[in-house]
Amino acid sequence: MVFIRVLVLLGILAGATTGSAQPSIKIAKLKYGGGGDWYANKTSLPNLIKFCNAELKMNINPAEDVVEVGSPDLFTYPFIHMTGHGNVVFTDAEARNLRQYLLSGGFLHIDDNYGLDQFVRREMKKVFPDLSFVELPFDHPIYRVKYVFSDGLPKVHEHDGKHPQGFGLIWQGRLVCYYSYETDLGNGWEDQSVYNDPEELRKKALQMGANLISYAFMIL
Repeated sequence: MVFIRVLVLLGILAGATTGSAQPSIKIAKLKYGGGGDWYANKTSLPNLIKFCNAELKMNINPAEDVVEVGSPDLFTYPFIHMTGHGNVVFTDAEARNLRQYLLSGGFLHIDDNYGLDQFVRREMKKVFPDLSFVELPFDHPIYRVKYVFSDGLPKVHEHDGKHPQGFGLIWQGRLVCYYSYETDLGNGWEDQSVYNDPEELRKKALQMGANLISYAFMIL
């Protein structure tokens, strides 16, 4: 269950003991079927990685990887980011693979880039038929592991006039998947020139993203 996290900690320790500047950890964006734009927000993860390395002294490879839902390579990443606007379809084999990844210690962050909600809720039911997304309380560790967000998720972009919400899938007491909804968190990680968001808003988005990665790595 903790296999992936053990590998991460070994990588961190190896970097610390050898003094090596070589990145010891990689994270990835999830490639899925169904026609949705899994590839959206091209500058998001690289910018978040840069922020985590600079501000939290992490040692993450600066280039994001792309991994398919059904690939055995999924198990080499402690943190997987999923985004998009449209349809998502997991085959039965892909759902089993994603489930095993999450049960083995992996962590999935789903960020609704507006339009993903109905599809991702349906497909995650294939992964965990007995689980449903629950809204996390604002005192959950994910909102304060590094940066404190007393009111939960920051609101990055407006769509339907709804408050941002953070949902989780919890397996045997462990948060295995975090779903950010009505916030466009990943848009806040993009290059400033993409949306011309205020720097303070981008900083909040990046800080929340850093919380997600820190929580996934179990750096508490």
